[in-house]
Amino acid sequence: MELIKEMLMSSLLTLVVALVVTLVFGPVFIPWLRKLKFGQEIREEGPKWHQKKSGTPTMGGIIILISITVTSMFYVKSNPQIVPILFLTLGFGLIGLTDDYIKVVLKRSMGLRAWQKMALQIVVTAIFAYYITTKSSISLAMRIPFAPGKYLDFGTVGNVILLFIVVIGTVNGTNFTDGLDGLATSVTSLVATFFTVVALGLGSGIEPITCATLGALLGFLLFNGYPASVFMGDTGSLALGGFVAACAYMMQMPLFILIVGFIYLAEVVSVMLQVSYFKLTHGKRIFKMAPIHHHFEMCGWRETKVVAVFSIITAILCLVGLLAM
Repeated sequence: MELIKEMLMSSLLTLVVALVVTLVFGPVFIPWLRKLKFGQEIREEGPKWHQKKSGTPTMGGIIILISITVTSMFYVKSNPQIVPILFLTLGFGLIGLTDDYIKVVLKRSMGLRAWQKMALQIVVTAIFAYYITTKSSISLAMRIPFAPGKYLDFGTVGNVILLFIVVIGTVNGTNFTDGLDGLATSVTSLVATFFTVVALGLGSGIEPITCATLGALLGFLLFNGYPASVFMGDTGSLALGGFVAACAYMMQMPLFILIVGFIYLAEVVSVMLQVSYFKLTHGKRIFKMAPIHHHFEMCGWRETKVVAVFSIITAILCLVGLLAM
């Protein structure tokens, strides 16, 4: 009982520290972004009412990354399990930062070319895969939801191939989710809460970084909630995707992303379906607009309603995920 109490207190302290770092750093960093005119350009093909957001400072994901990194550094020695998670989070965050820098500072609206972004994502994922398979005792066999003690194993080659698909898919799904004020922040806060509960239950030792991420996101939500005073940009969304994928693999839970990360999956699948159907039918669409959160906006939902509904769905699915353990 004393050990459990100590773990809970330590986790709460980590969350609070990350929250405070975000709340202190945010009000300093956001005006600096605004002064440098690092504003978001809103796509013309997007919902017309989003045009009023043009010029809102972006690259706010830097705040999240600093908060997570600063807080996690206190636990690197005692909890080395967080290192690969921190690596994947920062690795994808730096890819996003490069993309944002090219868009916002160099004024190249497309940012990194698609092949450049994919190549960098493959490199970062490959380093993570190498660490997991050669430097850690973590198995790539995956826990099967609702089947305690049973694992799905495709062999070394199959598991590594699947790792690339899961990591890159999750990262890009999280990126597509970042399209409304507070959406990616809210959804990922709930997913981070899920991973924290599971990490504590399994004694995996990764709870310092899950709590740090949760604290950073709760603090960032105060600036990113509707109406947002800052966007996280690809810096934040890609980093959060890396965080989710890494946490899942460190606890052999990539299959659980299909449950707790359903919103990420729905976002990326909606884009894939829209693009494919558009090409096959020479101009017809399945959704009024993709990613799917824009479809609901075009159906008349307020932005805040979309965020609330998607967050509620994620909260329910996180409870389902806990039951599936």
